[in-house]
Amino acid sequence: MVTGRYVAGRVAQYALVLLLALILNFIIPRVAPGDPLEGIVGESGALLPVEEQRAIITRLGLDQPLTVQFGRYARGLIQGDLGYSYNKGQPVREVIGDRLPFTLLLLGPAAVLSAVLGVMLGMRAAWRRGSATDIGLLGLVLGLDALPPFFLGTMLLVGFAVRLDLFPVVSSIPVGIGLLSLEGLGELVHRLALPFATLTLSGLGPYFLLTRSSMLGTLGEDHVLMARAKGCPAKQVVYRHGLRPALLPVATLFGLSMGFILGGSVVVETVFSYPGLGRLTYDAVLARDFPMLQGVFLVFTIAVIGANLLADLTHPLLDPRVRSAR
Repeated sequence: MVTGRYVAGRVAQYALVLLLALILNFIIPRVAPGDPLEGIVGESGALLPVEEQRAIITRLGLDQPLTVQFGRYARGLIQGDLGYSYNKGQPVREVIGDRLPFTLLLLGPAAVLSAVLGVMLGMRAAWRRGSATDIGLLGLVLGLDALPPFFLGTMLLVGFAVRLDLFPVVSSIPVGIGLLSLEGLGELVHRLALPFATLTLSGLGPYFLLTRSSMLGTLGEDHVLMARAKGCPAKQVVYRHGLRPALLPVATLFGLSMGFILGGSVVVETVFSYPGLGRLTYDAVLARDFPMLQGVFLVFTIAVIGANLLADLTHPLLDPRVRSAR
């Protein structure tokens, strides 16, 4: 059983990690190459009079020491204020709020489906170790895992959108589309198909390989051999005695892979011109938009830390040996 003391200890540890991540979120955009003034007024910013350049920098508070800027940033976070975007001309919280549903709509189902497919295929390959099924699945998944997300997305885009004309080249959601109608939902699924397939196929490999390896070890343990010796049905041996202990490292992987999924979303959303947080991050990097980068990085950080905390709290529920150790 997971005790309250154990949960409180884990939450305190991840809260410290979040604090360190907030400091890094503030520092990284400022040490990156590029001038925020150029992102605000364009390449012609260097032609502005020195007085106007200084006035813009002073208005944005970029002439203040980093300690003062960080103090203002921390006070804003406490008050729920993420700042004002240099590039968009809107509060960062409003821009992120507009883009976040699109990212959740794409990343949530893709992350879950890639994990489920990876586990199911890895379990089947482990049960049929050395067979044609095992070799075929292993070769297919290793081939997909070797392809970078941007390359896989580009190939799907060229093949299914450009050559076959089955899907739109741009996955942006049309303005005014009624998502609550059947026609609107159909259009949404049609536009999400290629980026969704790219993220799902890109995230499949680690789950498959880890599940297959973990299942091969679990199927050789004494309790599984005893169940097979007693004549238990194959499905019961696989699902009840073999799969549940094998899911422990997979749960850890789900938390750790969240960072890679979010990183892949930046590439995939850029390739397909999808209006999510990934594309927003790409635009903010080009514009040297410090407040927007800090806001998007904060959302990504909370997502990664939350996924890892959930995986950590799930361990005792999956493996009785972990509960005993606690």
